[in-house]
Amino acid sequence: MFLLQTLGFRVGRKLARLLPHTLRGNAVLFLLLLLLVPVYQGLPPRVVCMMHLLRLHGVCNENPLAPLIRGLGLTLYRTSGDDSILYDHDLESCMLFNTDGHQVPQQIVMDVGETFKRILEETGKVRDEDPDDMSVQQAISVVLNSHPELKQQGLSHEVLQWYICRMEAWFAADADMISLKTWDQEHVLSGGHGLMVEGYDPVIKALAKNLDIRLNHRVTKILNGFNKIMVTLENGTNFVADAVIVTVPVGILKANLIEFIPKLPDWKVAAIADLGVGNENKIALRFDKVFWPNVELLGIVAPTSYSCGYFLNLHKATGHPILVYMAAGRFAYDLEKLSNESAANFVMQQLKKMFPDASDPVQYLVSRWGTDPNSLGCYTYDLVGKPEDVYDRLRMPVGNLFFGGEAVCMDDHQGSVHGAYSAGMMAAENCQRYLLEKLGHVQNNLPLVSVVRHEMLETTNIPLQISRM
Repeated sequence: MFLLQTLGFRVGRKLARLLPHTLRGNAVLFLLLLLLVPVYQGLPPRVVCMMHLLRLHGVCNENPLAPLIRGLGLTLYRTSGDDSILYDHDLESCMLFNTDGHQVPQQIVMDVGETFKRILEETGKVRDEDPDDMSVQQAISVVLNSHPELKQQGLSHEVLQWYICRMEAWFAADADMISLKTWDQEHVLSGGHGLMVEGYDPVIKALAKNLDIRLNHRVTKILNGFNKIMVTLENGTNFVADAVIVTVPVGILKANLIEFIPKLPDWKVAAIADLGVGNENKIALRFDKVFWPNVELLGIVAPTSYSCGYFLNLHKATGHPILVYMAAGRFAYDLEKLSNESAANFVMQQLKKMFPDASDPVQYLVSRWGTDPNSLGCYTYDLVGKPEDVYDRLRMPVGNLFFGGEAVCMDDHQGSVHGAYSAGMMAAENCQRYLLEKLGHVQNNLPLVSVVRHEMLETTNIPLQISRM
């Protein structure tokens, strides 16, 4: 009888790391899993949902999550039809304000947007001419020095900084940390970008059906012995298994919060060190009524990208009076130094400059992914000078120790939910194959997909439900 044991932390970031496999056989598989549903006790489910990752990058049938979304009848809200990594929201449906609360003319927003595209095109030429990697910020400086006609002054300069701020939000890192060589090499699926109107909670519940999932089990040690692995919890409890799949955030691995005995090989340690881990926080504000315009984004322009910011208008997608303030990179870490009340007050000050009659929120939630001991960051990004084989080394197993999660996905889908999902399937399949070969059942074609997922895959004739308010 096959025993599936699942350990998880209480708080995390990427919902799709929940692996969809119920494996059967004669061996014992121990699955080490990071569960990604933060606990906000006493709060309405809809509001808590807004704090979780709602985005789906690649609103198309080619997305690995599409069969599940179709089968569950979930509604998607398309925020942008652009396949670019920079434009996951329709920038023609945004309203920008300066720090004094004055609205930026839309023509300036569009004109600077076109200039920003030209600047990025020129950074591609810088990359081609210089064999050494550099940061995106450094490349932009090179371009502006070489092409003074692209420099912006006054309000236009502040709008340009806002576009850079939006770029930094994609990577959850500052432009001076992002690799020029690889920033635009990510493979983005077709269909544009969207939001899961009901969040990923229905997907998680469907995938978790009939699985033994144990919360509040923080792993502190993984002892890899002869053909067996022993996993130790912080309370001293031990679990023994034939194999382990590790999907904890890279931030946890970088901080050495799990002791591996014997130590991980140098090539694996170097792979962990060679990746950056970004930080992006949300401050969700729920109001009793809507007082803002019906646009996708409400943005704040400023002299530096650090001082820029923006709100996502979730009322368009969900019908609920909710705005979510987004902060990435160093600014996200600085916000975590504030109390929840101070952080909410800070963003309300920005909002009331834009809309003096804005009401106070009836509820707010503040995330702290950068300092949360169960995550220590959001998702990975490419550091300047990153070795080309870093992802290959990160996903490579160490004997009967396998690795999953968004950072190890194939096809350059790092940092996405569907990337984490597909990486989980890949790790589970590799682990099962290892165990079957170990038992001499190489020809035994056991199912790699759970009953729940089989039901989802049978609904291929059901179209994706996409709305746009």
